[in-house]
Amino acid sequence: MTKIAVISTKDRIYGVNKSFELLGINPVKDKNVIFKPNFNTADPPPAATSMETMKQMLIKLKEMGAKTITVAERSGPANTEEVFKDKGLYDLAKELDFKILNLATAPKEEYVLKQPKGSHWQEGFLFAKIYDEAECIVETCCLKTHQYGGHFTLSMKNATGLVPRDDYTYMKELHSSENQRKMIAEINAVYKADLIIMDGVETFIDGGPMEGTRKEANVFIAGTDKIAIDAVGVALLRILGTTDDVSKGSVFEQEQISRAVELGIGISSPDEIEFITDSEESDKIVEKIKQKLAE
Repeated sequence: MTKIAVISTKDRIYGVNKSFELLGINPVKDKNVIFKPNFNTADPPPAATSMETMKQMLIKLKEMGAKTITVAERSGPANTEEVFKDKGLYDLAKELDFKILNLATAPKEEYVLKQPKGSHWQEGFLFAKIYDEAECIVETCCLKTHQYGGHFTLSMKNATGLVPRDDYTYMKELHSSENQRKMIAEINAVYKADLIIMDGVETFIDGGPMEGTRKEANVFIAGTDKIAIDAVGVALLRILGTTDDVSKGSVFEQEQISRAVELGIGISSPDEIEFITDSEESDKIVEKIKQKLAE
């Protein structure tokens, strides 16, 4: 079983704080924490991580005793350095005292070649060494669809930022492959996050990742299992009314999720999710999620 926190709220600070409280874990104490946001571009959420959500998560990590925090990310198609500036990341780093690593300008020596068993990547892929060697990883992702073949971009799709883009052909290979969704799952087979918080206050129910039809879901989802997080995310998109691709078949038949199950990345069925909530309104959302997961 894996615990998934579901919090009904428009208040991002409350959503972050309650996520930590309900999960009741502290994987960061006395650890060097690597933090992964979703910074494809500098667009407002859900296109990219809300800085309010990110700031509160970083505050909590410091309160919980993280030894150091490093935000390591690359953007794409936008320029990573410009995204960091536009999002106010450097100002936030001064305020909260954390490090920043631009993975887009990291030399090849800062990546390691990964070739997961049965991989659909032609020759494997390079993966950011800082995540490969991390003693603790915390991630935040958005709730949205993906119009360029991923179908949805939740916690597993967030990992594509750990594979280099500029001067490499990995993203072209990924986006041109009929196996794109399986390849996304395979990136997640080479590392494990210790905590994931999904900000679903605003969503894209179609389009994405940079623009699409916005809809308020007013929910935070948190846990430690990426399959569970993404299964709940897909269920939420279906509740809101989403694309045909995201709506087809059972949730666990979605290719990102089914390939992740094959690889043993996390749970293998919705029966392994233990939901924890903060309110009657959250309980109502969970009932709807369970219905979608059972279809």
